[in-house]
Amino acid sequence: MPRLYAPSFIVPWLSLLILIPTFVSAHLIEVAAGKKECFFEDLHVHDKMTVSYQVGEGGHLDIDFWLTDPTDRVLGKQIKQTTGQLSITAEKDGRHTYCFSNQMSAIADKMVSFNVHGVIYIAGDDVVAPIEREIRTLAAGLTAVKDEQEYIVVRERTHRNTAESTNSRVKWWSIVQAIVLFSVVAWQVYYLKSFFEVKRVI
Repeated sequence: MPRLYAPSFIVPWLSLLILIPTFVSAHLIEVAAGKKECFFEDLHVHDKMTVSYQVGEGGHLDIDFWLTDPTDRVLGKQIKQTTGQLSITAEKDGRHTYCFSNQMSAIADKMVSFNVHGVIYIAGDDVVAPIEREIRTLAAGLTAVKDEQEYIVVRERTHRNTAESTNSRVKWWSIVQAIVLFSVVAWQVYYLKSFFEVKRVI
């Protein structure tokens, strides 16, 4: 299982602005038919992590998703969803694993776009200044807006691909209809011409 990123600690008092210790990651993967793809993050107690995903291409645009803690206890599971989101607060130190499964499909590969973001807990976070609390709220809102924009981009690409596929089918169906029409007209002209043709016996 590949590791996507390593969260880094940010010390707030080293800057004039209060920086929020967060980690963010966005990815686009292909999950083959009958397979699953798993990733992991090493979290500490009270760390927060959110995984949001969107199926952009393949089959019925659905995927199975689940997230487990270091003891393999399932913290959340979503079955055959086109889009979804799961947020957790780590209760144990260790490796938290999340998987995208396409095992229910025998032929269709799935393209999945997903985002992982979270907040690293620092001792003393329970006592925060009002401005820091507002900055954290603003950061969470900006993250939500970013996720929504990425969702819209994926949906627009999916709808565009569907429209282009439909246009292509209509074009080829029109060409086939035109060929059949001209073939029928040519056959009728030939038949009528041969029907009225005067045959002479010498």
